[in-house]
Amino acid sequence: MNKVELLAPAGDLEKLKIAILYGANAVFIGGQKFSLRARASNFTLEDIKEACTFAHEHNAKIHVTCNILPHEIDSEGVREYLKSLEECGVDAIICASPLIIQEVLKTNMECHVSTQESTLNSSMIKFWQNLGVERVVLGRELDLASIKELKKNCDVDIEAFIHGGMCVSYSGRCMLSNNMTNRDANRGGCAHSCRWNYDLFINGEKINPDGDYFAMSSKDLCALPLLKEYLETGINSFKIEGRMKSLHYIATIVKSYRQAIDEYNETGDIKNIDKYIDQIAKAENRETSIGFLKGMTTINEQLYDLFHENPEQNFVGIIQDYNKETKIAAVDVRNYFDKNVKLELFSPHNPDRVFEINEILDKNGFKLEKANHPRDIVYIKCPYECEPYDMLRLVNEN
Repeated sequence: MNKVELLAPAGDLEKLKIAILYGANAVFIGGQKFSLRARASNFTLEDIKEACTFAHEHNAKIHVTCNILPHEIDSEGVREYLKSLEECGVDAIICASPLIIQEVLKTNMECHVSTQESTLNSSMIKFWQNLGVERVVLGRELDLASIKELKKNCDVDIEAFIHGGMCVSYSGRCMLSNNMTNRDANRGGCAHSCRWNYDLFINGEKINPDGDYFAMSSKDLCALPLLKEYLETGINSFKIEGRMKSLHYIATIVKSYRQAIDEYNETGDIKNIDKYIDQIAKAENRETSIGFLKGMTTINEQLYDLFHENPEQNFVGIIQDYNKETKIAAVDVRNYFDKNVKLELFSPHNPDRVFEINEILDKNGFKLEKANHPRDIVYIKCPYECEPYDMLRLVNEN
């Protein structure tokens, strides 16, 4: 049976560690040069070295994105930067520009062709394969039948998206951001103009009610409903999009897909799919769909009304330490919560467990009415043994 890689995003070191601890086999990150997420907390070379050390200690890999399409002014220093990444221990480079591809192929790092190249047919895959690349990341505009056929007709690793944001255009090819804000999506500056609020005009007359705006964004991809069929295409790596997402989002999405994939590997089926979908709903803030996986999209895969976005505020803290004798947990506060509430303990390897608290203490042992200062450390009693990087969510009883 094909043991598919689960590839997760990370915008900083904390998110990277969370992704690996919650079940990712590999993590993709952006450095401070040649990366498409200019506003992410991109990794310094020192960060990347630490990331590689942590990942390799946990039998995981690090992929670094160098996936801009560089103009002349952006093209200097590629070879030197790649040499630095190689020295850090990076396993693979994700790239789209032939300039960067040819330089990666001179290193000992794997060369993965980015989805920015919109690879959608076997001839294009063979073109990349003949250059010597180890992996091709497919465009997000393919259905499962096409993916299965492409995989059958090539000898290179194939990576495809299973979850996260969808580009309103072919990935990275939209020019709205560049036109409206002079921020080039292909050089790391996408302003997500498709998600702005727009008024609609016909012959100079506004036809939408005041305040009822139009957007042209796509719903996020969620492949869970089709995961069994997706796994049977023979894909080598499943990619989760979202280097700008929160660590709670990353932990929740990674754990859900990890459990679903493991269930399939153990039983040949995924019978708990509804449970995994419910888990993901605790972290999602935008409606999801299956994208192109069953064919051409319809109105049901589009997000025209951004009022349907529902950001969750249930994530309240991360466990820093736990005393097994006193059952007191040290919590790094991330969102407001009161005493006398129910919390859900969310961890990489254990089932979710709910417990009540009626007391919150500060570092000096003084009682608090509430925890309302992000990044403060507070102390609560937890009946379940927990570990650093376990998370706490507020239980909504409505």
